[in-house]
Amino acid sequence: MPAISDTVVERVRVLRQQIDRHNQLYYVLNQTAISDAEYDRLWVELQDLERDFPSLATPASPTQRVGATPHTALGSVSHTVPMLSLDKARTELELRAFDQQVRDLLGVSDVAYAAEPKWDGLAVSLRYEGGELVRAATRGDGYTGEDITQNVRTIPTVPLRLRRGAWPTVLEVLGEVYMPRAGFEVLNRSGEKTFVNLRNAAAGSLRQLDPGVTARRPLRVVCHGIGSAGEGAYSTLMHQMAQWGLPVSSELAVVSGVEGCLAYYQALQERRTELGYDVDGVVFKVNDVLLQTRLGCTRTAPRWARAYKFPAEEVWSVVEHMEVQVGRTGALTPVARLRPVFVWGVTVSHATLHNEDEVRRKDVRIGDTVVVRRAGDVIPEIVSVIQARRGTDAAPFVFPTRCPVCGAEVVRPAGEAVARCSGGLICPAQRVAALCHFASRRALDIQGLGEKLAEQLVEKGLVQTVADLYDLTLTQWAGLERMGNQSARNLMEALARSKTTTLDRFLYALGIREVGEATASALARSFGDLMAIREASVETLQQVPDVGPVVAEAVASFFREEHHCTVLERLQKAGVTWPTPRKAEAAPLAGKIFVITGTLSSMTREEAKTRLQTLGAKVVGSVSATIDALIVGENPGSKLEKARALGRSILTEEDLPGLFGIETG
Repeated sequence: MPAISDTVVERVRVLRQQIDRHNQLYYVLNQTAISDAEYDRLWVELQDLERDFPSLATPASPTQRVGATPHTALGSVSHTVPMLSLDKARTELELRAFDQQVRDLLGVSDVAYAAEPKWDGLAVSLRYEGGELVRAATRGDGYTGEDITQNVRTIPTVPLRLRRGAWPTVLEVLGEVYMPRAGFEVLNRSGEKTFVNLRNAAAGSLRQLDPGVTARRPLRVVCHGIGSAGEGAYSTLMHQMAQWGLPVSSELAVVSGVEGCLAYYQALQERRTELGYDVDGVVFKVNDVLLQTRLGCTRTAPRWARAYKFPAEEVWSVVEHMEVQVGRTGALTPVARLRPVFVWGVTVSHATLHNEDEVRRKDVRIGDTVVVRRAGDVIPEIVSVIQARRGTDAAPFVFPTRCPVCGAEVVRPAGEAVARCSGGLICPAQRVAALCHFASRRALDIQGLGEKLAEQLVEKGLVQTVADLYDLTLTQWAGLERMGNQSARNLMEALARSKTTTLDRFLYALGIREVGEATASALARSFGDLMAIREASVETLQQVPDVGPVVAEAVASFFREEHHCTVLERLQKAGVTWPTPRKAEAAPLAGKIFVITGTLSSMTREEAKTRLQTLGAKVVGSVSATIDALIVGENPGSKLEKARALGRSILTEEDLPGLFGIETG
């Protein structure tokens, strides 16, 4: 045996002191001072030192204990059968070693294991006598726990009386109290109290002195064992417990050998984020209860079971800086730059905070220690702040009022969570999205200009705003990837065609927030002139039908930006033009509502819709009693039958010239 240095002795002492402190916080006070990953590192280091230096191992070491001393505020309960913890496999190699040990001790070549999730909650025991729930207790130190009977009675998934008979006179059930993710989010948003994680939320809710508080919390229970199991298969016993009304895991499965264990582990890990509750690994148990008895237990854990933990999806880090990113649609997203930390197989150095309200609700500040979650391929996010570690100089984050990319005004409509840059036409962060929208079929319909081409234009610096499209030469277009001379000519012809449009399509093409096709059409009909719209006040804009305060503010905000007005003037100088639409009160079809169905031969449905809207009509997509007429092309479908049933007028393509005011000879 190697000599024991003073350094090793001191390290063992410090580790025990630290682990005991964290056990007290975690198991008794429902508080967390370090992450699970940090705690596991301390535990493994102490365990390894005690294995390498057996003379240092003592019964008082935390590695020889199950949990922590029960809280004195609650009554104590002595467990009939000790509630032991589980030894952990940290790697696939350690899981294979566990399987080998089991087979060696039993003298068999293969073992069937029951596999189920390792729930991240609070271990409890439920005692039933004559089918009635008479007592519930926490695990405590494994031998004595806290009496939580009245609190557990408030949990809706716990049966107060077993059903379907044939249960033992005395039944000691082992389980886990947990909180679903959805309930956790609601609880943390309620303002009652902010919890760091689901496990603390469940434990804190269950240890209330007032059962009424527990009753308001969204707790659930899952059962995963019986104190004195008798004989048979563990999986069969779980099925029997379900028949008695006790909640058991729907993920329970029986697998063959270590390869079956590994396949189950991989499959559950892939679905981990879909479960709706937190699991931090898988528990494998020898399925035959008689074999469990033969294998027995150590002082702290059964030899017939092993927990194989998933890579951590939550770790702790420090917020070193906070900034706001601008997305392709102008949405402003606050992002925290973190001290790099390894989580779920990758190094994470930033996390999203979603929106301004989320920053305020979680009260995240520069310098804070935070819990970071990365579930699978999901973008990392900050779950909560460890308030106990906050420094005195931490200041609240101030959300910008001007876009950090282009300097345009930041707007946030009432009732919306997302703030946006109003500089849609001039903001570099929004260039690709602005180009694609401007060129889309329902806008200026620039055929051939799609997202890939728009990305090239932006990356090569050829386009700063949509007005630059009309300045590009044939050589510049042909020089783009996958653009030969003919494709370039076709695109320039499409650009030339796009210069002749309508005011409503032009307004829609600008990508003004909240302005869709119908609103653009209403604005064009009401004002009849672009300059009139640009100069209109919020109050004047609200006089347009279907334009409320949110839309009016969005339009006014867009035209307040001087850069936008510059782009509009450049577009008009480039030759983009439209006929002056009739104002709403002078429009011959004002107040009329039409639906178009089927295929038209002389024009597209989109062109017919534009012509009708120019004349003051409203074109909708579905037939109802409020429409004036249905315009029918070839293959009209069910809309024709519905219009006839409602007694609406039916018009054909031959009737369109009359509607448009065109004389036919």
